[in-house]
Amino acid sequence: MAQLSRAPVTAVLGPTNTGKTHLAVERFCAHSSGMMGFPLRLLAREVYDRVVALKGPKEVALITGEEKIEPPGARWYLCTAESMPLHRDFSFVALDEAQLGTDPERGHIFTDRILRARGRDETMILGSGALSGMVRALLPDAEIISRPRFSTLFYAGAKKLSRLPKRSAIVAFSAEEVYAVAEMLRRLRGGAAVVMGALSPSTRNAQVKMFMNGDVDYLVATDAIGMGLNLDVAHVAFASLRKFDGVRTRRLTISEMAQIAGRAGRHQKDGTFGSLGGEDSEGAFRPEEIEAIEAHEFPRIEHLYWRNGAPPLDAGIDALIAALEARPDWPELRPAPQAVDLAVLKAMADDATVRERVRSTAQLRRLWDVCGLPDFQKLGPEHHRATVSRLWRSLSEGNGHIPQDWFAGQVARLDNAQGDVDTLSGRIAAARTWSYIAHRPDWLANPADMAERTRALEEKLSDALHAALTQRFVDRRTSVLLRDLGRKNEHLPVDIDADGSVHVDGEPLGSLKGFRFHVDPQARGGDRKLLLAAAERRLGKMLTVKAEELIAAPDGEFALSAAPGETPGLLWREEKVAMLHVGPALLHPEVRVDKAIVALGQDVANRVTARLNAWMHAQHERHLAPLLRIAELATQEDTPAVVRALLIQLGDAGGIIARVDLDDALNRLDKDQRQIIRKAGFTIGVLDIFHHALLKPGAALWRLALMALQRNKPMLPLPQAGAVVLNLKAREEAMGAARAGYRGFNDTQIRIDMIERIARGGHEAIAKNERYDATSPFIVSLGLGEPLFNQIMRGAGFRPVTPRAVEPVVEDATAENPDSPKELPPIPPSEDEPGATPDETPVLPDDPAPAAPPEEFPAAEPTEIPLSDPSPTPDSVPEAIAPELEAATGAVPESAPPHGANWAFRGRHKPKERTERRFGVSQPKGDQAGPARKPRQGGHEKRSGPPRERPDRRFAHKDPAPTRPAGGGAFAGLADLLAGKE
Repeated sequence: MAQLSRAPVTAVLGPTNTGKTHLAVERFCAHSSGMMGFPLRLLAREVYDRVVALKGPKEVALITGEEKIEPPGARWYLCTAESMPLHRDFSFVALDEAQLGTDPERGHIFTDRILRARGRDETMILGSGALSGMVRALLPDAEIISRPRFSTLFYAGAKKLSRLPKRSAIVAFSAEEVYAVAEMLRRLRGGAAVVMGALSPSTRNAQVKMFMNGDVDYLVATDAIGMGLNLDVAHVAFASLRKFDGVRTRRLTISEMAQIAGRAGRHQKDGTFGSLGGEDSEGAFRPEEIEAIEAHEFPRIEHLYWRNGAPPLDAGIDALIAALEARPDWPELRPAPQAVDLAVLKAMADDATVRERVRSTAQLRRLWDVCGLPDFQKLGPEHHRATVSRLWRSLSEGNGHIPQDWFAGQVARLDNAQGDVDTLSGRIAAARTWSYIAHRPDWLANPADMAERTRALEEKLSDALHAALTQRFVDRRTSVLLRDLGRKNEHLPVDIDADGSVHVDGEPLGSLKGFRFHVDPQARGGDRKLLLAAAERRLGKMLTVKAEELIAAPDGEFALSAAPGETPGLLWREEKVAMLHVGPALLHPEVRVDKAIVALGQDVANRVTARLNAWMHAQHERHLAPLLRIAELATQEDTPAVVRALLIQLGDAGGIIARVDLDDALNRLDKDQRQIIRKAGFTIGVLDIFHHALLKPGAALWRLALMALQRNKPMLPLPQAGAVVLNLKAREEAMGAARAGYRGFNDTQIRIDMIERIARGGHEAIAKNERYDATSPFIVSLGLGEPLFNQIMRGAGFRPVTPRAVEPVVEDATAENPDSPKELPPIPPSEDEPGATPDETPVLPDDPAPAAPPEEFPAAEPTEIPLSDPSPTPDSVPEAIAPELEAATGAVPESAPPHGANWAFRGRHKPKERTERRFGVSQPKGDQAGPARKPRQGGHEKRSGPPRERPDRRFAHKDPAPTRPAGGGAFAGLADLLAGKE
């Protein structure tokens, strides 16, 4: 306890707001070197930042339990009281808040620094005026300087939380109470900043910055606020006057009350203090307490807690414990209550393994250092003792270091920024433990790397904690409104971001989707009226300007909204501005703009509607040109009535229709009339009639949307763009694929142009006397198996036959055997669409017609699978071989023809009437026919003659569209009606 220097000691004593710390910092910086000790890490960091600004980062060091910034050659040290390097020689030494020597838990640290910490040239002790008697008793040579308070402190009485003035600090003494008060302030006043001693410096600074910048008008803190934190506080309100001091819950002393209340009224600005609740409550101030605080007259401190600050480490564990439990020699000092470090040391001393390993001074010093690990987590003595014991085992064996992998694993376990305030606070407390360990110079093999890792972890968790505190306790939107409550509402600035977010003074109010404003669903009822009124006054003009932007917008900013299950609409800048409704024709839907646009005026609504119609027509010309073409042909007077009737049905079906639905119509067309259909670019296939351009993704999207409107049904799912073969089991997906131009075979959907290519391949194979099966290159490229391929071929009118080798034929062999079949000459390539699928594969023989290229709209071949060279099509067969083709498509027995092909083309069966009368009962026929039943007794006899052929039921399924074009008599009636008009 001997003083280390005979340099003068000055005690600067007085109440808060007397400039004691400011004076010490000035003296500190005036010396060639110095060290200052503070009660809190936060306060040490605050002064460190100030000194760095004056001296530079390379000259200033910061040493706390969990943080160490010590540049080589640093001359000015800012430390917590526990971390002050007393063995170093400094010109100036100062200790702040020295009256904390009365604290039962940490008081012995401050008492030791009062007695032993000395500067080479000057020593300064800062504290309360109540400490003067102790300074005179312990340091009789010290000079005592009393400083008056710069401002006056008044008692303002007890107030309810809702009536606290702005710039108030509310002090509570537990985390639960702090959170409860902050939560209430969030609802009443828009929120509060939160400051607690357990916060990291970055979190504390971020919270204080919100208060200092005016983002919030209230601060909720623990008694850490009384330890020198400089804040612009006008009023201090005590949420309670009782605290738990680690042993019991007691009422604050007058000195403690004054220390906290003195935070109000900094510098020359007067301040007030009071309590929350009523004057008669237990938390109210007593008259004598109020008088003492206002007059800054406090009972003198009668004693300080003491413990040997330099116990012997060379005499064994028992001697160390005895020295730490020794009583002081001064009557003004009292032995400190047993601290955590001493309790852990005594528990470790009972372990025989520990005593066996502590055989030297160095080992005992290391044991005492490990026992000094602070209990940051406050999980109880047993948990803390277990942690210390685990660390000691690692430090006392092997290489004397904590295992790097184990330490890194403990740090990594905390690397999670998710969670609420309590969870994040717990992780930060645990991170402080590992940060403290990482800053011990010889506890880890690579302490610098681990120190950096723990620092980064604490900063990450601190940022997350600040965000969580702000999210939980701050409603800036309410704060903004209350701050501007005295001004007129129109002064609130309203801004609209590019994504449509509406902000009032930087706070989110809602969003603008298209032209419709949506209030933030999280806005409280009391805020909604004011915020909505402020937004609506500005949005009217903004929406008019936005409508003008829409009218002048290029086509690239518009799009069709056609999500599955929804009604199609129109988008502008990815926001819906209009809905589509069924119109007079498929290609002329009605555009109904949003009600918000109509509210801008009829003229604006009409102009917007005209712009949307113009864009939609441009899209039809781009994607649906074939439909526009047939619509035009259907209205031309020179188009034959039967062709016009067919085109009308084809147009109503969206340009793609199953051939079976137009068989009767096709049978009424002659060669020249069929040529009109081909010139329009349409393919009359064996199963479907379609245009290649309508199979493209853009055309498919528009077709499905327009057909959904016509049928008053929601939008069906659109197949994947570019897909040729699909495997769809959902009914809606299969229906969408059928509308888009796919034909289903069980659960497999194949694009119809590919089916026509498969059929064309069959005709080519027959003409070339070649085998055609699922191993053919094109079929393999589609990924079709043998069963599915056979099903497609049968549906296209082919029947499997047994291939036969071609026998040599002499010229007169035919004459000798006139019944022998003739070899078909090669079928010339079609000129209808170079590089495309056949224009027409007849169901039964059609009149041969010369192929001609489309005049205005050539077929657009899908880009996924380029077609091979033009190949023969049955529709372009020369007249010379028409009889042979007709024979091939007739009812020929399934015996093998005299060539090597494995398929014979017999033609697709035409559909028959759905029912007929048999035995006096309606019976299904055609595809729905079942096995024949035996006639009842007395019924008709079995018909004689050859057995009737039954249709192959392994057929491609029909178009699932709910409405089918009229055929037969309906078509004839439509054709006759159109002919009559002519």
